[in-house]
Amino acid sequence: MLFGAPSCHVSPQVALFDNFPIGTRLGIGTDASFWVGSFGGIQDGVALLTDAQLFANMGKPIDGLRPAVRIPIDQITFVSQ
Repeated sequence: MLFGAPSCHVSPQVALFDNFPIGTRLGIGTDASFWVGSFGGIQDGVALLTDAQLFANMGKPIDGLRPAVRIPIDQITFVSQ
């Protein structure tokens, strides 16, 4: 182990969520779509959204409201409030 080196790896995408308290309404983008829902936290490499709905990038709903979704951190392209 190197001195001063972090002992665990934290994805830079996790920093996108540092300023958002639990329950904040967010839009989370992936390749060709985005989710809109209430931020539920980060756990095991995924962002959790509650009461979330999936939209196409053009803004049209793709699916109905879901009680909870798990979005892999490495697939996130943007986060907006």
